This record gives sequence, C-alpha cells and structure tokens, in this order.
Amino acid sequence: MKRRVLAALTATVLALSMATPANAGLETEQPTQQWRSYWVDAFNEGIYTPAQVTRLVQDAKKINANALIVQIARRYDCFCNRALYPRTDAGIAPRPYDPLDEMIAQGHAAGMEVHAWVNVNTMWNSATPHSSPEHVFNKHGRSATGADRWLNKRYDGLELMGANAYMDPANPGAVNYIVSAIQSIVREYDVDGVNLDYVRYPDFNSTTTHSDWGYSETSLARFRAATGRTDTPLPSDPQFSDWRRTQMTNLVRKIYLGMWEVDPQARLSMDGITYSYGPQTMGGWEKTRPYAEVLQDWKGWMAEGIMDTVVAMNYKRNWMPDQKQMYDEWTEVLADWQGDRQAVIGPALYLNDIPDSLEQVRRALAPTAAGNTAAGWSGYSYANPTRAGVGQPLSFRNAERDRLAEALTTGPDAPFANEVAVPVMPWKASPTEGHVSGRVALRTGAPLDQATVTLRPLTTDGEPITRPTDGDGWFGFVHLRPGTYLVQVDLPDRVVGQPVAVAEVRAGAISTVDLTHLVQL
Repeated sequence: MKRRVLAALTATVLALSMATPANAGLETEQPTQQWRSYWVDAFNEGIYTPAQVTRLVQDAKKINANALIVQIARRYDCFCNRALYPRTDAGIAPRPYDPLDEMIAQGHAAGMEVHAWVNVNTMWNSATPHSSPEHVFNKHGRSATGADRWLNKRYDGLELMGANAYMDPANPGAVNYIVSAIQSIVREYDVDGVNLDYVRYPDFNSTTTHSDWGYSETSLARFRAATGRTDTPLPSDPQFSDWRRTQMTNLVRKIYLGMWEVDPQARLSMDGITYSYGPQTMGGWEKTRPYAEVLQDWKGWMAEGIMDTVVAMNYKRNWMPDQKQMYDEWTEVLADWQGDRQAVIGPALYLNDIPDSLEQVRRALAPTAAGNTAAGWSGYSYANPTRAGVGQPLSFRNAERDRLAEALTTGPDAPFANEVAVPVMPWKASPTEGHVSGRVALRTGAPLDQATVTLRPLTTDGEPITRPTDGDGWFGFVHLRPGTYLVQVDLPDRVVGQPVAVAEVRAGAISTVDLTHLVQL
C-alpha cells in the first residue's frame, strides 16, 4: 500500500475529530487543515538536480508548507523517466536521475505532498522539435493530416502563435493520449495528485467575450455532425461556444475517472483562470473571461464533482486598487462556490512585494461575508518569490524567499506560524458514492460519437442524467448514490442493437458497461 494512502487514513481520523471544514467560517484562530504550497515551475531552478530538490524542500518547510505543485510535464515532455510523455530535453542531471522520483522521495520524507503539475493543451513552443520521434509535436503537429493532426486552429487559420502550438481538446486521439499519459504518471509514481494547467482553450483572442479557437478540421466536422449544421460558426456563436466548452468538460471528466481507475485516493486539482474582474462586476459567472473567453468552467467542474481542488491563479497586484478589487472578488466566490470540494487561492508573489503578499495571504484565508473560508493558499512562484526579485540573481531571490518565509511564520499574527495538514477529501478518503463509465461503439470498433446517453436511477432517488459520448464513444457519470441504474443510448438512424445496460453502482468503485456490439445497417 502506498505511503500516501496510509497517511490519508491517519489524516482522516484526525480530521473527523478536530478539523475545521474548508468551506466553513474559521472557528479557531489556528486551523488544523489548510493547504499551503508553492508552485514550482520547470523553466527555472528547483528540480534539475538532487541538490536543487533538497534546497526546494528546505525552503518549503520554512513557510510550513505541506504540499508542492511541481511542474513535471511542460509541453508533453516529462521531468521523469517512466511516463508516456518522453523525457524532457531540458538540461537536467543525466540518467538515471529522475526528477519526479527525487521530488517524491525528499518531499515525502519531509512530510509534504507532491502534486505533479501537467500542462494539458500546450503542445510545443520552439522552432526546434523535441528529440524524441514519439513526442506529439513530431507525430501530430504540422506534418500530420486529418484526424492525426492534433493542433488547435484559430478562426483566422493560424495554428502557431510564434512558436507556440496548442492541442485541440475536440480531437479524440488527443484526448485519449492526455488521459493515458496522466494515468501513466499516477501508475508509475507515488504522487499525491495531478495538477492540470492550461486545461482550457488558448489565449490570443480578438475579444474577451469569446474564444477564437477550435477551428481544426476535426473539431468543425464533429460540431457539424452533432448539430446538423453545415456552416462554419463564428467565434461568438453561442452554440459553438457551448459545444467547445463541453469538449473541455468531457476531457476533465475522463481524466478524473481515469485517475480514479488507477488510484482512487489521488487528488485532481487544476489551475483556475481568474482573468480581470469577478462575476460580481461582470454580471455572473457566464460573463466572466474564464467561462466566456477560454471556455474553462471550473465552477461547473467543482459542482459536478469532477475536480477535487481548484487552485486559482489569482494573479493581481495588491498595490493597484482595480486589481485589488479583482483579487477580492475572485477570492470571495472561490470560497463561496467550493461547496463539497476545495478551492485554494493562488496569488502572484512575483507581482507583489512582501507586505502586499502578506496582506493577500490574510485576505485569502479570512471568512467571506457568507462565513465560508477557502481551503488554503499556493504561492506563484517558488522561483520568483517577490516583485523585487524578478530578473535578479539567484542569490538575491533566495534571500527574498527567506524574507517572505520570515514574514509568513513569525510574529503574533503570522498566518503560517504553525504546521497544519493538507485538507482531507472525504469523498475519496471515505467514499459513499460510485461512478459509471462505458463506451458506445459498433461491432467493428467504430465509436458512436456524440450519441446521447441517459442514466436513470432504478433503486434510488434522483433525476435522470443525460450527456453525449465523446469522440471515442466514451461516457462517464460521477458521484452517484449506490444502487441500480439503467443506461440507455439514443441510437442514430440505421444503427441497431441492444441500446441499454444495467449498472450496479458501489461506493468508491467505477461500474463499467459495454455498449460496443451495435450494428450499422
């Protein structure tokens, strides 16, 4: 049994007896559970050598951190040796050194969780390709055609922004590769979780009210097949925006259940966008830039239960009044919206000096007007801990980090003076619900893309749930009450066969159904 599983069981017992819930008002001055972490990017020092990892762990302990979000996959390359992603070409110590192995060994020995930070939709960013012929940019980039071309495309036809290439979340092959690669990390390494970054459509849009991306050949063909339309929709088309947003949600749901299949205890977190003002100013969640412009519905993902923790990139300058308002608005809704899941506030240390960062920490951890408190804090980033340190030598930045640690941990009202545990996830530590997944396909193996699947409870209360299959015919339903359910597929014309199955849902388990014996006349 993994070390982390044993630790989780111990933490659960402690949590049930003395923890302050993450979504309740602070009842004691010092909580017993509170997420505290640094983001550790892989474009700077931190994990390139064992000595850097040692320094990283020591620095994290100085702020009484209990977790580290460590960038392991930047652009489909891995700072590890045993994942589906090929090993990075970055200048890390030579084999047999494995940065993720080293990070886990030293982090766990120091009592900290290690979360593998994985970029989802950033394919590549250099004119020089990765050295491995298996890298997705080499196999599914500009040299590929048809469904093998996984590049996202903008409305104006551009696929590259400079040297930056992006993955199309509407491409079935790309989706399956992403899920399999993340499963490989969870299977091969004793990580405490996976942190998804860029789990959204790209930036570089013509406006803040919609996305200009999603115009690959595969994406448009699937959209037209789903809607019966024959035109090319405008970026502002509401139906097309909803359809693209659904592609992101389907990907997240598939990652969630894919991780559960390998390790039901592993945490799925993501870096939530908080561009500009919050919904209080914008007129609701659907009017905000995360939802409308980059098609990232992290609020819906928490509500459905397919995201354990949103670590929000609340990157705002505290010394600018308008950005201070933005920070406060997003901090409030994150605490109030987390419901049964957890939201962590992630300020930008590199945009603020220490007094401003300290003030942002305190506001992040204070109860809202509704009495809710965010699950904790994550600082971006370890490499650049203060505004004054950006662009300065390593020795200066190290000294700035030490000054930040002193401010966070010393004094009568220091927010991180004590050690605390990472918040327990009751829905995973002691699950009372189960899941259903399956695949709809012809006997030939051809998937039924975007077929409507309805899940109906037979022996328990609840309303039917309906959603489409993804591009590989896959579907999933999460966090269901134990009992018997009917799974029914609406078959398209000229497809016949048994369109129903029965699923027995058990707590903590995934019930799989097989609907792959259909016939097309």
